[in-house]
Amino acid sequence: MKKILLAIGLSVLLVGCSDNEVGDVSLGLFTTKDIKIEVLSDPIITGVTCHMSNVVADLDFSDPSDMGISCRQTGEITSEMISQIDKSKSGEVVFKKSKSIFFKTLKIRRIYDAQTQSLLYLSYSTKETEGSYKHSLSTVPLWDTKAWAIPVQQ
Repeated sequence: MKKILLAIGLSVLLVGCSDNEVGDVSLGLFTTKDIKIEVLSDPIITGVTCHMSNVVADLDFSDPSDMGISCRQTGEITSEMISQIDKSKSGEVVFKKSKSIFFKTLKIRRIYDAQTQSLLYLSYSTKETEGSYKHSLSTVPLWDTKAWAIPVQQ
């Protein structure tokens, strides 16, 4: 039993350590919860950078599901990059992070909107909390990038 508690304790501490962390805001003197801000680079669309904020509860078995995301073009985006991504309506997961030892996960999914030529980045929790699934959305338009295609007139 002691080994299990030690393993859980170490995993909680390791989850708090992130090479991507760029901000850490305490929620108060009498709480173990902080808002962590991470920078994430899209692995395929390397010209997109996202900043995600989420609450981390250091001494709890499960972190709150609230999160926010903001993504911007920070480099070149090419049509070759766009040709490599999943263009289905559900898109593809580009980042995931465990938020609980009870199978709750925070995911960021990239979805391509061909009509507006935009990339949508949806962050969401995979476990229902207080009657709803928490989520946040950010978009990156492809206008004025090498990936922009002249719209077909109908």
